[in-house]
Amino acid sequence: GNPYFTTDTASALRAAELKCHELIKATQVDGVYSADPKTDARATRFERLTHDEAIRLDLKVMDTAAFALAREAKLTIAVFSIAEPGMLGAVLRGNGRATHVVP
Repeated sequence: GNPYFTTDTASALRAAELKCHELIKATQVDGVYSADPKTDARATRFERLTHDEAIRLDLKVMDTAAFALAREAKLTIAVFSIAEPGMLGAVLRGNGRATHVVP
C-alpha cells in the first residue's frame, strides 16, 4: 500500500503503471449511479460516462484521484456488482451488466 492512497487510487495507479487498458471495479451495486441507490430512490444508473463527467458530478463510486489517474492513463473503468453470480466473468467477456467510465 501507499500512505494516503485509497484502494481505488492504488488500483488506478497500478493499472497505469502496468499499462492496462481497463480497470475492473467490483462493488456492492451494479454500476455507477447519480446518487446512492440504496438511500435515494431517484438515483439513476449510467451505462457509460467519461472520467470528466464522473469528476464533475462528484460521483462517489470512486474517489476523484482514482478517476483522474485513470483519465490520465486513458483507462476504461468497468464498475459492476460482485454480488451477482458470474458477473466478473461476464464483464471480462464484455457482456456483463456494468457501467463503463471512459477517457
